[in-house]
Parts: sequence; structure tokens; C-alpha cells
Amino acid sequence: MEITDVKVVLKEGVDKKLKAYATITLDNCFVVRNVKIIQGTKGLFVAMPSRKLREACPKCNHKNPMRSRHCNQCGSAMPPPRQEPQVQDKVRQSEHRDIAHPITLECRTYIQKKVLEAYEKEEKSGPRPLAKQDVPAEKKPLSPAPPVSPTPPVDKARKIEEEGDIRL
Repeated sequence: MEITDVKVVLKEGVDKKLKAYATITLDNCFVVRNVKIIQGTKGLFVAMPSRKLREACPKCNHKNPMRSRHCNQCGSAMPPPRQEPQVQDKVRQSEHRDIAHPITLECRTYIQKKVLEAYEKEEKSGPRPLAKQDVPAEKKPLSPAPPVSPTPPVDKARKIEEEGDIRL
């Protein structure tokens, strides 16, 4: 497997942990989108695309986001989470499940290396100029509006009804 293309989109905002999104192409035939580049306590790392886990309401069985206090469908109270306060960080991490992820450490290292190289290259190049289609065109003068008739034609039968006469 070879990463044949990496596209990075920088996120705006300097004090955010999420620095950019990346799209990687594998062997010119498989694409993985929404790979996140995040600033962690030990430096930058790559997080694979994930989705938020949901739990079922005990009353109506509707799927609600984890740690919801009330059901979004029936409004009944959800059971409180059975976690100790020390485990709170692990609970937050377990609220998301990766959609796609490398199985071996070697593969994870390879993906992280390629994505972070592309991120650094994109960051050094600075903000890109707007593409031609993104630049607003000069406002063209509007063509004159078609003439409007002062009053629309009135049906004779309608006119009789409006005057209060009864039409037989």
C-alpha cells in the first residue's frame, strides 16, 4: 500500500486544537476523508475519521448521543453513566469510534508521517489566493425590467360578482 496523494485544508483560528483536515488517497484507487490533524500535549498527531456513538433510550429505544440526560424522542430521563470521575477522560475518548483506521503500528506511523509532511508543507506555503471563480465579478448593470401593465385584465363575470349582482 502506498499513499499516492495527500490534500490538507488548514482550519482558521489559532487557539484551536484541530489544526487541519486531510484527505488521503491510497494506491490511486481508495480515498479516506476527514483525517484530522490535532495539536496534542505531546505535539501534532493524526486522528482517523470517526463517528459519535449512540445509546438507546430504555423507554422508546430511540438512539441518542452518549451521555444525554433526556431522550430526544420521548423526553424521558436517560440513566446516568456508571463511571467514576477519574475515568472521565477515557469516557470521552470512548464516545467516538473510528470509521477507518490502520491495524498495525507500522501503517499508522506511515500515514502519520505522510499527512504531517503535507500539513507542514501547506502551513509553510501560507494562505492561498482566491481561485478565479471565488473572486466576486464586477456588478453588471441590470437589464431594464419589462413594462408592467397598470391593471390586469378583468373577467366580466368576475366584475358582475364583485358588484353584488347575482349571476344566473
